[in-house]
Amino acid sequence: MASEATPDPLAEPDLEPPASRQRVVILSGLSGGGKTAAAKLIEDAGYTVIDNVPAELLVGLAELASEDHARFSRVAIVLDVRAGDTERAYRAMRGALEGRGIRPLVLFLEARDDALIRRYSETRHRHPLDAGVAGVAGAIAEERRRLTPMRAEADAVIDTSDLSLRELRERVLAALEEVAGEDFLIRLISFGYKFGLPLDADLVFDARLLRNPHYVPELRPQSGLTEAVRSFVLGQPAAAGFVDRMRELLEYAVPAYAGEGRPHLTVAIGCTGGYHRSVVLAEVLGEQLRERDVSQVSVAHRDLQRPVNDRG
Repeated sequence: MASEATPDPLAEPDLEPPASRQRVVILSGLSGGGKTAAAKLIEDAGYTVIDNVPAELLVGLAELASEDHARFSRVAIVLDVRAGDTERAYRAMRGALEGRGIRPLVLFLEARDDALIRRYSETRHRHPLDAGVAGVAGAIAEERRRLTPMRAEADAVIDTSDLSLRELRERVLAALEEVAGEDFLIRLISFGYKFGLPLDADLVFDARLLRNPHYVPELRPQSGLTEAVRSFVLGQPAAAGFVDRMRELLEYAVPAYAGEGRPHLTVAIGCTGGYHRSVVLAEVLGEQLRERDVSQVSVAHRDLQRPVNDRG
């Protein structure tokens, strides 16, 4: 009877990771939305970034990445309207990856029209869909239409309209951590309605039912991170019940979202200027969710650093 071969302790270990451990990112989004900056951040995180590949080569690239695990253990592929038939290329590439046991993380970057138009005006770059007839605004509208299917299936949608490079880095790295197998994440974002809704919000709560510290002279210059403003907001009868109901909804909803394969849920809490009430409520809600171990929780304050004159 033949005996089993004894492993050679001096043999070189198999360093090639299985396909299930590969990390593949599909980076897409609107032109001018920040993909170049995001690609650099992803590259700095140890990924091989491949950009501006013709649609005809994308399936072959996906197959190569899935076969050469060691070389492409971490790879990010930028896919946007420059590829031509974007949706067809996306479906083919994603199918090639998933057919080999690799589920890619789809990261989508966007921004408001006014922010995109301003960026094109400042850089004098030409939009890839601008044929000179409809102008930049028309090109942006057409690009949004073409990329709708990818946005709908994205694991993370990041609105870069008002993000600093540091904030973009935090959001991109958080998304990369999710594909590495982190637990379900609840993102809490405070914001000001006067600056627009966060485009990446899944749920939105309105804190303007509470009295505004902006109209209390001694509280006006203090943010929702200070104890004085926190006490003022939480001292109102409606505050505790409002936080309880937000928390109860999330306790109910998170298992269902996680069961559907969602890696995260973005919850936006707004007040007029995003400086007082929404900041307090986001912080308190985050504390309660962590105490109850509902999920991983991150808290960000989108409009906290705006100039004093913009608040209200």
